[in-house]
Amino acid sequence: MNWYAVQVIYRQEMARTVRTIMQSVISPVISTSLYFIVFGAAIGSRMQDVGGVSYGAFIVPGLIMLSLLTQSISNASFGIYFPKFTGTIYELLSAPVSFLEIVLSYVGAAASKSVALGLIILATAGLFVPLRVEHPLWMIAFLLLTAITFSLVGFIIGIWADGFEKLQVVPLLIITPLTFLGGSFYSIDMLPGIWHTVALFNPVVYLISGFRWSFYGTADVAVGISLAMTLAFLGIALGVVAWIFRTGYRLRT
Repeated sequence: MNWYAVQVIYRQEMARTVRTIMQSVISPVISTSLYFIVFGAAIGSRMQDVGGVSYGAFIVPGLIMLSLLTQSISNASFGIYFPKFTGTIYELLSAPVSFLEIVLSYVGAAASKSVALGLIILATAGLFVPLRVEHPLWMIAFLLLTAITFSLVGFIIGIWADGFEKLQVVPLLIITPLTFLGGSFYSIDMLPGIWHTVALFNPVVYLISGFRWSFYGTADVAVGISLAMTLAFLGIALGVVAWIFRTGYRLRT
């Protein structure tokens, strides 16, 4: 394992975050803070508790997960697409760096940035609503697993995309709607029978449910199922990435 190469690419990607801190950190934190102000303070004060948790506190895990999913995909997809766009991908592919090392560096950097952003949003949420984390180790575990999984998804999107507009297709048209419909702002137990069943086909439900359980000990889905589904998504993403490098799919286009 060429850890020096992994470290160089990782540092390069992390340095890009510092150069674009307004877009990559400050903007998502401000956007999420507006959700806390509008839904948590203004609307939440007029709503009943959800599962014994104030509405403002209830939506915190969902909002963190929303930012985590979108930022993981965005960071990883742009990170690998930009070398393709500029042509420097050939330098990377001709260097003594294995496919595993490329994935570790780009996905590791994207996941690190997303986890850091999630923790910043968590700290920011504490300024607006009372929070508690009953299972901090499980909270970190779900945070890491989700960040890594969707950084892999972003890496796949970056390989697949042949234009900047395609980098936004999946996050805007698939991930964001699934997150809003996955229980970010409500419990799926509130849904009537048929819609509750339909909601269970939304994969994001399991991510948000498990993450929320780590905060308040309550969940829409059993935490074991949420963990199993999260690991399954991770396995699928790893399998697709392995196939990409085995076949060379769009690496040289």
